[in-house]
Amino acid sequence: MAEDNSYESMLCVKPEVHVYKIPPRASNRGYRAADWKLDEPSWSGRMKITAKGKIAYIKLEDKNTGELFAQAPVEQYPGCVVESVSDSSRYFVIRIEDGNGRHAFIGLGFADRGDSFDFNVALQDHFKWVKQEGEIAKQEASDIVAPKLDLSFKEGQTIKISIGNIKKREAGGAKPRGMAGGLLPPPPGVKVGGVTPPPVGQPLVLAVQTNTASLLDFGSPGPAAPPSTDVWGDFTSAGANSSQDGVKAGGWVQFS
Repeated sequence: MAEDNSYESMLCVKPEVHVYKIPPRASNRGYRAADWKLDEPSWSGRMKITAKGKIAYIKLEDKNTGELFAQAPVEQYPGCVVESVSDSSRYFVIRIEDGNGRHAFIGLGFADRGDSFDFNVALQDHFKWVKQEGEIAKQEASDIVAPKLDLSFKEGQTIKISIGNIKKREAGGAKPRGMAGGLLPPPPGVKVGGVTPPPVGQPLVLAVQTNTASLLDFGSPGPAAPPSTDVWGDFTSAGANSSQDGVKAGGWVQFS
């Protein structure tokens, strides 16, 4: 990966770390800090983690003069440049480079577990940021290549919205209609003409008593003439001439 020319940022600083010579790695075993001479570190000093572009740098410096002792460029984490040991969280194996293409593996130890935790988190956060930047760059590149969709309305374009599941008001909820002539029906319990109407839904039955004596009591004009059985008898007395004289333009007959 090509080195970026952007500015260098500081990710982590620990004032005291120890460097150990480590034996060759066994073929099927991980590194174990117990195999090192932990009470006899090869070097002690200060550690810094810096970032320049996408690459992180583990720098080991003299704590008094700041002279660089060794550094390990890290392009991926986790990876082969920084590896944990199998028996402790305070020790790591890092691959250092001299800038001339040569590299070596050394043991790196922290006196406190909090320092080793910060070392681990600083590398994780940096490469999490690198991953996010890469995804953003890919998205921007795909947006440039792919044609943008024009979702705006064209001149004269309309849309139709269909709203379903709207029920009409039930017939039972409709307002009662008034009676003929604009009058509303009387409320329940009010007598109409002296008769109390029945409850809603029941037919109105009026009991009419016929008093024949009172109906016929109109005085004494004499015995009534028996009704005629000839319903056309009253019209024959007018004569034929009257029928012809009574014809009007409308086709009706007047009787004198």
